[in-house]
Amino acid sequence: MKVLLVGVGGVGEAIAAIAKPRSWFEQIVLADYKLERAREVQKKLGDDQRFPVEFIDASKQENIEALANRYHVDLIMNAVDPVFNKQIFDAAYSVGVTYMDMAMTLSEPHPDDPFHKPGIKLGDYQFEKAKDWEAKGLLAIVGIGVEPGMADVFARYAQDHLFDEIDEIGVRDGANITIDGYEFAPNFSIWTTIEECLNPPVIWEKEKGWFTTEPFSEHETFEFPEGIGPIDVVNVGHERSM
Repeated sequence: MKVLLVGVGGVGEAIAAIAKPRSWFEQIVLADYKLERAREVQKKLGDDQRFPVEFIDASKQENIEALANRYHVDLIMNAVDPVFNKQIFDAAYSVGVTYMDMAMTLSEPHPDDPFHKPGIKLGDYQFEKAKDWEAKGLLAIVGIGVEPGMADVFARYAQDHLFDEIDEIGVRDGANITIDGYEFAPNFSIWTTIEECLNPPVIWEKEKGWFTTEPFSEHETFEFPEGIGPIDVVNVGHERSM
């Protein structure tokens, strides 16, 4: 398999490092706006042929398509801020390759009643194109990070194998967002962190369908397992419910 990895930040580097010992990854193109960062990761991986470095401007769909075609890739792996999702997603469709990302296309609040009604939801742009992808025989796996993604796999496994009935599925994060030596250290894009805190959280209920609340609503003190202990949690805008 040949992969165009768009974005070689912390997540992109981790993807490349995990892929390195797997022989079925024939080549992973380390593409980033900052060439020095891509070269730094390439040096750590120690294989220039298998991990070539390329400049990419993820805001330009034609730039993404050109690299995908040049390297004859099978998969475009999106590891950049979701503000670039539309261009990367559409480039994969245009070229005719598989697509994956960890955060879906961005939302827009309801113009008149943002704290009760959803506007454009996270991922709406991608879900609306599902039939086009199916008709072309292409696969796009969106939101396949930790949440959504891994949390979705856990939820489906629980439904299929652990419980007869499920009344509610809620996802709660237990973290203090600290890394020793740093005053403030979010573990993904700071801009995404800000968006999640400011955007109206989206909730789905069987009787009500989709609706929104105010940011940081429904405060709860949740007892996390494995020694983490009690942490205050609130609603934030996120793809989990989509």
